[in-house]
Amino acid sequence: MSDAPDGADAAGPVRGHWASRAGLAALRAVSRLPLRPLRALGGVLGTLAWWLARPRRHVTLVNLRLCFPTMPERERRRLGHAHFRWFMRSILERFVVWSGPEARVRAMVRIENEALVREHLGRPLIILAPHFVGLDACGMRLAMISGFVTMYQPQKNPVLEAAMRAGRERFGGAVVLSRRQGVRAAVRLVRGGLPFYYLPDMDLGARDAVFVPFFGVPAATVTATSRLVQLTGATVLPFVSRMTPDGYVGTFFPPWPVVPGESDEAAARRLNAFIEDRVRECPEQYLWSHKRFKTRPPGEPGPYGD
Repeated sequence: MSDAPDGADAAGPVRGHWASRAGLAALRAVSRLPLRPLRALGGVLGTLAWWLARPRRHVTLVNLRLCFPTMPERERRRLGHAHFRWFMRSILERFVVWSGPEARVRAMVRIENEALVREHLGRPLIILAPHFVGLDACGMRLAMISGFVTMYQPQKNPVLEAAMRAGRERFGGAVVLSRRQGVRAAVRLVRGGLPFYYLPDMDLGARDAVFVPFFGVPAATVTATSRLVQLTGATVLPFVSRMTPDGYVGTFFPPWPVVPGESDEAAARRLNAFIEDRVRECPEQYLWSHKRFKTRPPGEPGPYGD
């Protein structure tokens, strides 16, 4: 429901859709630039966002203070600013992988340890991809090796939603499911041999989650990884994306060992410890602007001042 007068509610979305289409067209046009000027533009936009997007800057700094309490404040602000610059670069370059020539995407994104994933194709497989800013580009390049199923958070803007789905489904028979569709549809596909490109490190609330440390702070961590393994018998391959000076690198890590009788909490601890190690290797490219600690244990106030 809207408090707008009659007529304004109908006209608003029309104007918004035209603006969205124009914005997407502009981003597609900009994405045709060579990588070096595209990166430079992304850096400038990242600096503007750092100063203008105050709510996201606040979330980023709260996360960094929680995760790196001994880091000097000046260094945390430098790290947060660098994150915004890398994030905006990844947004611009997302339109290269969503709509650019396939040859350019292949040249821009390299996959390390590709033999690990090829070895498991055709059998149940979970590709565990933490939220680094390059995960979209590396995921698209991975779709050229094998189709996969992945899930996404539905967008309020239908124009952006359609563009995102079309871009992510353009290569290799990738299947993009909304979180509203639930995990059951993904489980059926994984059992049939389609890899699951799974992003395990968002705060989705207390349901189906356990509180385990992330950089020493209790974080609501979904237990879906261990449950998916139980339901499908899948192998778990960690996959970490990284932006480099000349493009992207997606790196596969050895399969996670199966631990008989491992509890959901122990599996979640192992997951968070792995992500922490990767974050320390490239801290400016982790998604610090997400409210990772929004859900708190009973009685504990949220850290973001919501």
